[in-house]
Amino acid sequence: MEEKLFWISIACGAYAFLLRWFVKKEARLQDWRLTAAMHGIFWMLTGVVAGSLFVSYAERAELTWPLMAGLGAAGAVLGVLLRALRNRSSAEISWKLIREDLEWADTGFSAILLASFIMYFFVQAFKIPSGSMRNTLMEGDHLFVNKFVYGVRIPYTTKKMARFRQVRRGDVVVFRFPTNDKRSPHYGKDFIKRAVALPGDTVEIRRKKLFVNGEPVVEPYTNFAEDYVIPPSRLFPEPGEFQKQWEIGAMAQLAGETVRDNFGPVTVPSGHYFVMGDNRDRSFDARFWGPLSDKYLKGRAWVVYLPIRRAKVIR
Repeated sequence: MEEKLFWISIACGAYAFLLRWFVKKEARLQDWRLTAAMHGIFWMLTGVVAGSLFVSYAERAELTWPLMAGLGAAGAVLGVLLRALRNRSSAEISWKLIREDLEWADTGFSAILLASFIMYFFVQAFKIPSGSMRNTLMEGDHLFVNKFVYGVRIPYTTKKMARFRQVRRGDVVVFRFPTNDKRSPHYGKDFIKRAVALPGDTVEIRRKKLFVNGEPVVEPYTNFAEDYVIPPSRLFPEPGEFQKQWEIGAMAQLAGETVRDNFGPVTVPSGHYFVMGDNRDRSFDARFWGPLSDKYLKGRAWVVYLPIRRAKVIR
């Protein structure tokens, strides 16, 4: 989202530059068709901004380009028609119209650029989309994510800089779903889970109970929707094969729900984490799609700010 906002701000700045070039010659202001076209571009840009924000909020990425194109085209047509109906054109009317567009473009450039900078480097708002973190976080909770605590990702790379601290067991983290397969329904989406194991840790689940390095973990935050325990899978009699299939993210396809309540043991690879939802029976997490690479990590969940009655520091 923050990268999208950055490019929108650049578009606003480019449009503001274009408007300043346009008003340098009064002859352009006298031509209602040129003024209408410039105003139409303003509506197209407004459509792009509105469409981008709407589809991001609704989490319907497949609608991004159709909606943006539709709103932009409708805005352009509306701008041209409205200006064409006022064909009693004058430089004064045109300048007033263009000046308003210029003010909005300048505001959009500075405000959206600042927002993208803050969201990329410092704090980002996030909305809980599902019940996988109940009862720590509920569906619809709005929270802030601390993005600089685990380091700031250098744009268009997987490298990070200025890391304040490493991920700790128990941290609630936000990350981009670990896949580069654009056919996946989860591609590009942000997830939120709890880091229960770190690089080098051995993880095992026995009858819903989590063990890390052979020791049972006390987890007061967990929630189980069912008392029923799914029997363990017998597909991988060799521990090494279980580890291999888990690391490549094949567990959901090969073992399905059988790894929900009985899992492992596996060793978390270097540079990766084992993450799980607090609502263990209703969470699609590392048990199914494998270890989480550090490069997909976006930040640590910080505070819930909406609804007010649930405002709290996330632990």
